[in-house]
Amino acid sequence: MKPDKHPPKPGRRVYPDELKKEAVQLLLDGHSAPSVARNLGIRPTSLLYRWKAEALDQQGQVASTLEARVRQLEEQLRRTERERDILKKALAIFSQAT
Repeated sequence: MKPDKHPPKPGRRVYPDELKKEAVQLLLDGHSAPSVARNLGIRPTSLLYRWKAEALDQQGQVASTLEARVRQLEEQLRRTERERDILKKALAIFSQAT
């Protein structure tokens, strides 16, 4: 997470970076924000969304590169599956002819 520019105001709770990272990872793993907040004792829940946005901003370039690679691999997989299906059909046709 980004280092704070200003010291925390009196009465505000300061959360350690490790807790922030754990909370963001739980969100990314599919857990709901209210359940993560309740389990980790974070209030308000909106903090989780802010931490998630900050983490994604920091990882933005890497994440977009990985997403592009995943899309490319998914397209390659679909193409390979189509080729496999065509070969299965051809094998079935040729095996019936004999």
